[in-house]
Amino acid sequence: MAGGWARDGAVQDQIDASIEDELKRMAARRQPVGESAHECVECGEPIAEARRQALPGVKLCRDCAEERDAARARNPRAGINRRGSKDSQLK
Repeated sequence: MAGGWARDGAVQDQIDASIEDELKRMAARRQPVGESAHECVECGEPIAEARRQALPGVKLCRDCAEERDAARARNPRAGINRRGSKDSQLK
């Protein structure tokens, strides 16, 4: 494909770099940030010191985190509003 002054493969390199940057941004967003809570914000139970050191910024105890993860696994589309999509209008 002709790319003007760009070398062959430059467009694909730019696409790959954009994808890599976005994946890094998403991974950084998933990690808790800030100071860890001493008590779980869901149940009020103390959060173990080892957990607070291992996950800086953690706000949930292990049990509440596991419950939240299990709920997301049971219903992966929870919280997604699909009413405006074309797919849902065609069904």
